[in-house]
Amino acid sequence: MLHVNRRDVLKMGGALGAASAATPVMVASASDADVSGLPRVKQELVAPPFVPAHEQVATDGPKIIEVELTATEDKREIDDDGTMLNTLSFNGSIPGPLMICHEGDYIELTLKNPESNVFEHNIDFHASTGALGGGALTLVSPGEQVKLRWKATKAGTYIYHCAPGGSMIPFHVVSGMNGAVMVLPRDGLKDRHGNPLRYDRAYYIGEQDFYVPRDADGNFIDYADHGEGMADMFDVMQTLTPTHVVLNGRVGALTGDNTLTANVGESVLFIHSQANRDSRPHLIGGHGDYVWEQGSFVDPPAEGLETWFIRGGSAGAALYTFLQSGVYVYLSHNLIEAVQLGCLATVVVEGEWDHDLMTQVQPPTMMTA
Repeated sequence: MLHVNRRDVLKMGGALGAASAATPVMVASASDADVSGLPRVKQELVAPPFVPAHEQVATDGPKIIEVELTATEDKREIDDDGTMLNTLSFNGSIPGPLMICHEGDYIELTLKNPESNVFEHNIDFHASTGALGGGALTLVSPGEQVKLRWKATKAGTYIYHCAPGGSMIPFHVVSGMNGAVMVLPRDGLKDRHGNPLRYDRAYYIGEQDFYVPRDADGNFIDYADHGEGMADMFDVMQTLTPTHVVLNGRVGALTGDNTLTANVGESVLFIHSQANRDSRPHLIGGHGDYVWEQGSFVDPPAEGLETWFIRGGSAGAALYTFLQSGVYVYLSHNLIEAVQLGCLATVVVEGEWDHDLMTQVQPPTMMTA
């Protein structure tokens, strides 16, 4: 079995270094972008499915939103069968925390890579402009930190992910190192006619594909560290067939005690990201009242969708007002992945049952001729 050590890992990021060298980059000075007069707000990031406190409609002008991410390298259980995987993440959660700002705001990120880590890390913001999404300006070795500021010029939902170069890009992404940013229009969300749309709750759901090697008997292998399992994981990755497709980092992460909740009459915004593969979110028992399938809030939302399509490498949003109490299932409508591989969540909605919307006219009885 091939064991990859720390030095080998760092060498694998060389492709990004070459791309960065070819990218004209200048360290900002006061004359480049004078933002000294803008107010600063520290956004307290939270682990998904929850989202940071925010205004749906901006009540003042642009601001600088300060956020902090720490690259995390650890091992965790990813299903109820005890399968262990050496994972990579931002702030220890898969997906990484959702960041929220308004169009015209600035995101100022401090990215930290603890000395105890093995890998180089960086971040590519799909919502940003230039320098490989910031990847060319944020590559940090263990023991380093970097600060990046970028302007949110396009309203919508976008992914971010680690992209340290070469084969390390897919390795880091499918090990869990991705998240999302929501850039709201300054005047809030609107329907196709320009009427305002508001939500009572928002949940961030990050879909993740994992590629866990098996031994000769078909059992998942528990490797001591990332380096020991890397070569075998690459072999599984190249089949393009994940062993697990999950929501928020593991099978069952959003079910049972961790189920999503709402009340009848509440409008819930579901932000869904998939950094690597296509997905087909569907809410069993409900719909997408308003869906920004491609993530762009500049475009009018589609209305009344049964299932929507999230392209690999993107994030989308769907707004639904719950009209009926009970248990709903939010899943990818590749039902094999949902049921067999773990790509589903539950939503428990409290309130009165509306018999006008649905009623059982006759309970199950023996068939009659």
